[in-house]
Amino acid sequence: MAVAATPMTERAVRPMTREERKVILASSLGTIFEWYDFYLYGSLAVIIGAQFFSAFDPTTRNVFALLAFAAGFLVRPFGALVFGRIGDLVGRKYTFLITILIMGFSTFFVGLLPSYEQIGWVAPVLLIALRMAQGLALGGEYGGAAVYVAEHAPQGRRGFYTSFIQTTATVGLLLSLLVILTLRLWMGEEGFQRGTGYPIAGWRIPFLLSVVLLGISVWIRLQMHESPAFKKMKEEGTQSKAPLSEAFGEWKNAKMVIFALLGLAVGQAVVWYTGQFYALFFLQSILKVDLLTSNVLIAWSLILGTVGFVFFGSLSDRIGRKPVILGGCLVAAITYFPLFILLTNVANPKLSSALDTVKVQVSADPASCGSVFDPVGIRTFTAPCDVARVALARSAVKYEFVPAPAGTPPKVTFNGTETPIAPAIPANMTAFTTAAVAAGYPAANDPGIVKLNGFFDALGKAQSLKIIGILTILVLYVTAVYGPIAAALVEFFPTRIRYTAMSLPYHIANGWFGGLLPPTAFAMVAATGDIYYGLWYPIVFALMTFVIGLLFVPETKDRDIFSATETATRR
Repeated sequence: MAVAATPMTERAVRPMTREERKVILASSLGTIFEWYDFYLYGSLAVIIGAQFFSAFDPTTRNVFALLAFAAGFLVRPFGALVFGRIGDLVGRKYTFLITILIMGFSTFFVGLLPSYEQIGWVAPVLLIALRMAQGLALGGEYGGAAVYVAEHAPQGRRGFYTSFIQTTATVGLLLSLLVILTLRLWMGEEGFQRGTGYPIAGWRIPFLLSVVLLGISVWIRLQMHESPAFKKMKEEGTQSKAPLSEAFGEWKNAKMVIFALLGLAVGQAVVWYTGQFYALFFLQSILKVDLLTSNVLIAWSLILGTVGFVFFGSLSDRIGRKPVILGGCLVAAITYFPLFILLTNVANPKLSSALDTVKVQVSADPASCGSVFDPVGIRTFTAPCDVARVALARSAVKYEFVPAPAGTPPKVTFNGTETPIAPAIPANMTAFTTAAVAAGYPAANDPGIVKLNGFFDALGKAQSLKIIGILTILVLYVTAVYGPIAAALVEFFPTRIRYTAMSLPYHIANGWFGGLLPPTAFAMVAATGDIYYGLWYPIVFALMTFVIGLLFVPETKDRDIFSATETATRR
């Protein structure tokens, strides 16, 4: 027994070597580049919609652009299965060398892809295929990076070291935003969107730059060594011959996958996407803050909040993974409503006032109205009642539905004044926006809406500083749940199936529960007329994770993932 305990004791007391720090840094840099590639599309979805779905009206093309973005999220679990299996059979190093190549080339080719006007329907088909390739690559990337770093880290310090991997998603998003903002300010909107005055449209440049990042990433990863835990397992001949069936076909492992998904990863995912994506969506689509200003505000909150990943990762080494992750879920769920209400008050004060003072009603026979819940944005609405409600929601106008007697035609009133309902949603949006402004809602150019002219302009205005403070709190929630998650998931499973088993719950949670959060939350807003109703989505799932995690998830911070008896400890 004493001999078996020696390696663990040595690993617990010694500092990390220079070589271990080097490979962890290299792994983190490569992962930053991969997240940068993935987020470019999300940041430029509207422009991409105009390029590749120009056969449709603006509203429909934006829906298709978001669906293409969602395709990358939906295939992530399949990438986790494919590359997780390869990683457990072949090794960590070569598997996520493959993923960075797939991601890099897929992103580069988006920058070269001809538009719909040039090659017709082939353009959107190729775009979606490239997005799916990105999603598959990312599905294999994160698990490989997290496992690789954890298996290099000393016992008792895994939370701290894997937290650097956790920063890569935020840093990759920040890098993509900064590149886009720089090009926008340098080239102007005409040059950036259409290439006016330049040999190439500016939106293509960030995608083309990814080939440089790809070269750096490949060079870095070629310098790395295989993880010591995998090498030890390979030398001992204890590799799994069927990682998929062992991870998901044996109940002792499958139940841990379920607990990891519902008791850790789902709550982490919805808090993560609320703090970094839904907050951006809320600023732009609900509060009507312009694109440049909202991106600058989010960028500053990411800069200020990113240090939280390392802090909470290190904290989890001392007090445990569960208290940090579940505590973050609980605090986020309790405070989301007051924080988003405060965000509205500061960013668009006239809108905040109008929500209380302007009375908008949709009066109709309930039998003439259907459900307007449309999380994937593919439904067509023709009933006047439904067309009116969708148009009001897309115009960020809060409304109340009032049942009317059978046979009564639908009617929309602003403070008692009726506005006729047109057959199409875009026409209604124009009419309802005009009526809302007349009733007391802010116009698009309202001086009270926060507006910035540059990146550092945010630091000189009290209004923008308050908003950055609110957004930074949301980012800190992200860091609390995300900082320790890699260490927690790695410690859940034995080395022989670790890559496969930990990747799937992570990517189901983040690809499906998290990735679909913005469109689903907005669909909830459209269905109810309440701009804050979409927050129930992350709140319910965060609370679910808190309860399930509290009852069923074991604490893992003291597990020795190098022990020959590690499998026996996972009951």
